[in-house]
Amino acid sequence: MSEILTLEALSAPLRALRLLSADFRGLPAPVIDLSSIYPDRLSLSLHPSNGGFVAFEAWRAALGIAPNAVDFNVQCDHRTVVMTAHTEYGGADVTLTGFTEVPADVRRSRAGVAW
Repeated sequence: MSEILTLEALSAPLRALRLLSADFRGLPAPVIDLSSIYPDRLSLSLHPSNGGFVAFEAWRAALGIAPNAVDFNVQCDHRTVVMTAHTEYGGADVTLTGFTEVPADVRRSRAGVAW
């Protein structure tokens, strides 16, 4: 039987979140995810409703993540771009994910073309 983690096991991402809220209080609020499955990880997600690409770029720059360290993918529906980057902050592994919509004119121009 596996050991049940206590809240103390999440101290690294909770500390990182506290530091981020103090250091970057002016940045757009992301969706925040903490999990006992990955107790050292803090996930920050930015969707079109909370700034999408612009918000992702603001967080990427604030966290000091190089532009070439961002993974860029288009989902199979060809409507959604997903950007992902990783860094360490405040003792936690931070995953930054941004979602944004592919503009309709780009989708139309790429119809039938492999992404």
